[in-house]
Amino acid sequence: MSTAQRLIEAERLSRTRAQRFASRKRVNAIALALSLAAMAFGLFWLVWILWETVRLGVGGLSLSLFTQMTPAPNDAGGLANAIYGSFLMVTLATFVGAPVGVMAGVYLAEYGGRGMLASATRFVNDILLSAPSIVIGLFIYAVVVARFKTYSGAAGVLALALIVIPVVIRTTENMLQLVPSALREAAYALGAPKWKVILGITLRAARAGVVTGLLLAVARISGETAPLLFTALSNQFWTSSLGQPMASLPVTIFKFAMSPYENWQKLAWAGVFLITVAVLGLNILARTLTRSKN
Repeated sequence: MSTAQRLIEAERLSRTRAQRFASRKRVNAIALALSLAAMAFGLFWLVWILWETVRLGVGGLSLSLFTQMTPAPNDAGGLANAIYGSFLMVTLATFVGAPVGVMAGVYLAEYGGRGMLASATRFVNDILLSAPSIVIGLFIYAVVVARFKTYSGAAGVLALALIVIPVVIRTTENMLQLVPSALREAAYALGAPKWKVILGITLRAARAGVVTGLLLAVARISGETAPLLFTALSNQFWTSSLGQPMASLPVTIFKFAMSPYENWQKLAWAGVFLITVAVLGLNILARTLTRSKN
């Protein structure tokens, strides 16, 4: 091939590369524009929801909101019983579901491997993760409420615990699998038994991730309404007995927001604001723990 032909071929290749580069830049610009548009669309609705929550919720905040019971229509009152009921059921559900979820996650990551029992557990856990919460509420209704012929706070705790467990299982298993095998091998080389390696090495190394998953599970159940409608129902009065129907913020918000009474609607927005602030705080705490781990 002559020198002239080589120059012509090099010029042709150069033009081809330039055209390909220009085409990639156009595709990249289009993809970036679509991504920014999708982000702006999502942020628009998010900001609007948060603005309406703050605008309408702050107006209902008062001392009586935390000290008085849910009122009758067109009467003064607060959400003390609903706040207490939500706090009690969420706390108990966390104490019931968290140990089960952590231990199951430890089994899947450290003992189960790819065995039949571990595969079946993961399959069932995936179903529970994707199942609508109302299905869990109906299950507890059929197993507990219908059998004992009464709504109760205990049934609400069981329903919320069933929502906590799969989230904690998945998070615990994933976090333990991220722990380097060299840490385990070093501990085994020193003669440590497996249970001590898990407690002292792997769980400690994955501590931030496990706690983050637990906080996210708590944030999820804090706003659940459907399971409590079929289990704990509601109560207009203060009750500490788990054997009776118990008020909760999500159910009270649902009932008050659907009513035509102005005082109930005002309390509903105040409850929405409280739940939003609580969930936002839990998510910020989870992010902080994850960042400190990194």
